[in-house]
Amino acid sequence: MAGLALVSAAGLVLDDRILLGQPIWAKPLKFSLSFIAYGLSLAWMLSLLPGARARRVGWWAGTVLTAASVVEMVLITGQVIRGRRSHFNNATPFDTAVFRTMGLTVVVLWLAALLIAVLLLRARILDRATAWAVRLSSLIALAGAAVGFVMVVPTPEQLARPDSPTIGAHSVGVPDGGPGLPLTGWSTTGGDLRIAHFFGMHALQLVPLVLLVLAALAPRYARLADDRVRLRLVLVGAGSYAATFALLTWQALRGQPLLSPDATTLTAAAAIAALTLAGAALALRTPRRLELAA
Repeated sequence: MAGLALVSAAGLVLDDRILLGQPIWAKPLKFSLSFIAYGLSLAWMLSLLPGARARRVGWWAGTVLTAASVVEMVLITGQVIRGRRSHFNNATPFDTAVFRTMGLTVVVLWLAALLIAVLLLRARILDRATAWAVRLSSLIALAGAAVGFVMVVPTPEQLARPDSPTIGAHSVGVPDGGPGLPLTGWSTTGGDLRIAHFFGMHALQLVPLVLLVLAALAPRYARLADDRVRLRLVLVGAGSYAATFALLTWQALRGQPLLSPDATTLTAAAAIAALTLAGAALALRTPRRLELAA
């Protein structure tokens, strides 16, 4: 994936083709960078599995996931070379076959990730904060990946046309390929399921990052040295992340651009922020029996 990221970056410079309003090499670049982060996180999580049997099952699940990821990227890059759209493409029998194969690889990838999540849920990891950081982040990432299944559902307009050249969409309320944010291409005129998809999947990195920050600060702040405080903060962080993911999904499904939230979305975001701050404050409280002992 690192090698493909370099090739895609070179493609952005050397190939001026545009597809759906974005440089044609932007998609393989974004996907390869995402898979780099995803792969590194999973490798670390698999290293936490205790016992030879769990490690063996985890190795096979990781290998299947890797193979599915490689097939996915080969198909995406092949379509880029052809100058064709990879996702939702139903224009020709070959394009349809490519997209269906991609759909199959995504299902295999998701099931392999689910197996790894089950292994992590059952694993006895000594540090409870670490255990729950990897468990909850893997579950949120699974939910984020599952948003991709929503994207392949045909729109009402596509169902009305049996010969529709596209099946599915990532935008809601507007056609794919309209005005979008720089770099990401996320729609600025309608809902975009890619936002929740991206945010959810990268819980795999961001939730454990909360734990790493807490561990780094522990030598300077006595309360963070308490593993129970770190555990409570991880739970608050994961809960806030999951709530934000749900809000982003809901916002997209209502056809609302990320940067143009309505009053309902803003109220929900404010409630999540308030509950997160309150939860963090409660998590940082030192148990009274420890205060008396001090």
